[in-house]
Amino acid sequence: MTKYLVLYRSTMAANDQMAAGTPEEMQASMDAWMAWGAAAGEHLVDFGSPTLPIDVADPGPGGWIGGYSLLQAEDLAEVDAVLAGHPHKAVGTIDVLEVLPM
Repeated sequence: MTKYLVLYRSTMAANDQMAAGTPEEMQASMDAWMAWGAAAGEHLVDFGSPTLPIDVADPGPGGWIGGYSLLQAEDLAEVDAVLAGHPHKAVGTIDVLEVLPM
């Protein structure tokens, strides 16, 4: 299986997003992410983590990269199926990069 690096982009840095939500909103978000992770099953190699940019003044093109996950799949179509309905799509965009074998 091929590995894919999934980057989560947003118009806000991850720490700002977390600070802006109520406890109830944060719990609902976490529940949605956990449900996605469970549905991803064996495709989810590393759930990942939120990230904080070094230069917090410049999000770069496409917005902040607020986190990542590592998936494995037979092909990009399978990755797209795993990412269908992903909770991050409600607040930002998702970039997928194929991890080349070394």
